[in-house]
Amino acid sequence: METGADSTARELLRHPGVRRYLLTTASSAIGQNLLLTVVFKQVFDITGNALDIGFIGLAQFIPALLLVLVSGYVADRFDRRKVAALSLGGRGVATLALVAFSVSGSSTVWQLFAIAAVLGTADAILVPARRSIAPFITPIAAFPRVMPLWMGTFTGASIVGPIIGGFLYSVSASWAYGLAAALQFAAIIPLIKLQYDRTPERNTDRPTWATAIEGLTFVRRTPIVLSVISLDLFAVLFGGAVALIPAVASERLGVGDIAYGWLRAAPGFGAAGMAVWLAFRPVVRRVGPTLLWVVGIFGAGTVVFGLTRNYAVAFIALVVLSAVDMVSMNIRGAIVPLVTPDHQLGRVNAVEGVFIGASNELGAFESGVAARALGLPWAIAGGGLITMVIAGSFAVIFPSLRKIDTYEELSPET
Repeated sequence: METGADSTARELLRHPGVRRYLLTTASSAIGQNLLLTVVFKQVFDITGNALDIGFIGLAQFIPALLLVLVSGYVADRFDRRKVAALSLGGRGVATLALVAFSVSGSSTVWQLFAIAAVLGTADAILVPARRSIAPFITPIAAFPRVMPLWMGTFTGASIVGPIIGGFLYSVSASWAYGLAAALQFAAIIPLIKLQYDRTPERNTDRPTWATAIEGLTFVRRTPIVLSVISLDLFAVLFGGAVALIPAVASERLGVGDIAYGWLRAAPGFGAAGMAVWLAFRPVVRRVGPTLLWVVGIFGAGTVVFGLTRNYAVAFIALVVLSAVDMVSMNIRGAIVPLVTPDHQLGRVNAVEGVFIGASNELGAFESGVAARALGLPWAIAGGGLITMVIAGSFAVIFPSLRKIDTYEELSPET
């Protein structure tokens, strides 16, 4: 079928490559969100220490950092669909280990940290390979309109996964982990069957140090790419409140497992709603300024979430901050592939994956440490204030980002 820059969401959804990509994303993301909802709550229930939530995040992040040069090269050298499928299989096997942990009744949390590290290793290989598939399932002109559909699917999973996780955890953690594992294995099928609209240019160079660090070199010398992924890194590193939701639910709001599950799903409601809006009304003008504004609003929402003791206010704050974060993710997700040459996309996405991992998993660790040192309210609200300052600073430090008007202005840097 014909798909181009003016394709509607309905037309894109009829494209078989788009449907399969969204299906594999939905299955794996629901499983992953379900898993994280349960493992964060489980470790907090075992120890009662918010810092241990941070250690789970740190264990997931370290493999991405250590494997950044390998994972990017693998994504550019081999069939990205097969690389991603093998990684999903590894994620599924690690999730089965969580089933065994829960069935055993063990309270030795280092086992959870070890399994989290294995999950982080699978994700380190999965992320650059899977993200590098998306630009090739449709003509390049249609790609910016595919991103809201993918983001909507991904964040819709962050509604379904936590809600299911909250209900199943109240019954049995092993049931929750069992379903999460099944969803990872199920995600492999549509991924293997996915056909490219255009064939990616493979990197056939013999592996050397120079080829391995090309992604890092490209990011460093390309101000637009460096600015958009750095902005996400610092914003969520300091403003990421999601990891501390188990502690907030228990200590600040005084709610149980099911209410916790809904609160953990609140970011998904905001993100999915915004993704649907962007699918029909995408950001097409003032792209750079919009990115800076939404990051500032994200910080303000984080401040509100950190200071409130009201469940409804906390829920609404999470919805708002995740909605604007969806705008940020959508803009970044379109800019990076549009300015990156095909044969370097895996390595650049690997570097971006480390930045994203730092903002999420390392951000969870930072939040845990800050909560231990400052207490929950100011650990969260202080991070939100820092995020607002960062958004203003980037407007000055990176004028090329501030001046981006439309996506049509962007082309691969060589």
